Amino acid sequence: MTGGRRSFPVLLAALLMLVSMAPAVRRPLEASMTAQMLGQLPVLVAVGWLAARSLSARVLARVERWNRSGISGLILATAGAAFWMLPRSLDASTSQPLVAAGKYLSVPLLIGLPIALSWRRMGFVIRGLILAELVATCFRLGWLYRISPIRLCSNYGLDDQQRLGGYLLAVGGGLLVWLGWKLLWGRFETPSAARPQEGRRYWEPVQTLHCRMPASVASLRSAPSRSLERKERATMARCIEVIPTARSA
Repeated sequence: MTGGRRSFPVLLAALLMLVSMAPAVRRPLEASMTAQMLGQLPVLVAVGWLAARSLSARVLARVERWNRSGISGLILATAGAAFWMLPRSLDASTSQPLVAAGKYLSVPLLIGLPIALSWRRMGFVIRGLILAELVATCFRLGWLYRISPIRLCSNYGLDDQQRLGGYLLAVGGGLLVWLGWKLLWGRFETPSAARPQEGRRYWEPVQTLHCRMPASVASLRSAPSRSLERKERATMARCIEVIPTARSA
């Protein structure tokens, strides 16, 4: 990836961060529990995802040393997501400046960035477990927010909490339908298929060597072997000439 292509995700991530931190955008998003969990937090995760695309190959190689198969990044992202799904964390981020600053730093760096660095390295089973747990989390939190008779966040009303529960149930149902469709009629990208350019680069010299191998071998053949081939061809030609003569007789 060239420098220009790497700089575009950084600029887009910085733009999203600045827009989400602007008071005209931040206040409406934090005024509603639904908007904060389903709007603000996914935007911050996208900021970390875009930032990961700007990393150089040297940095990615260093990250690979401690992120084998994406396990370390998965654990880090799961811990960060579990913290910011708590109602107490959402509540504190709207009233305490330090917690709000921690949200703008930790969600991109501890959730979005590790997921982006780990997703392509995960196998099919690990990806399936993550998506299944995401669906189950949406159902659990949605059911809890929907049926709870008391407010779980002091800064948000009961109606907003129940509305968020309904949206989470809808998101979980949509993800479940999408997973079912992918399993039945779709195709999941495997880590080996995630880098087709690298595979093509490694295999092209081998294919070229394979195509050139017969010519090099033919040049090394000895003279007796070539004369033997000429004798065999001459014998086959005489047999072909004799067969029609015998039939006509």
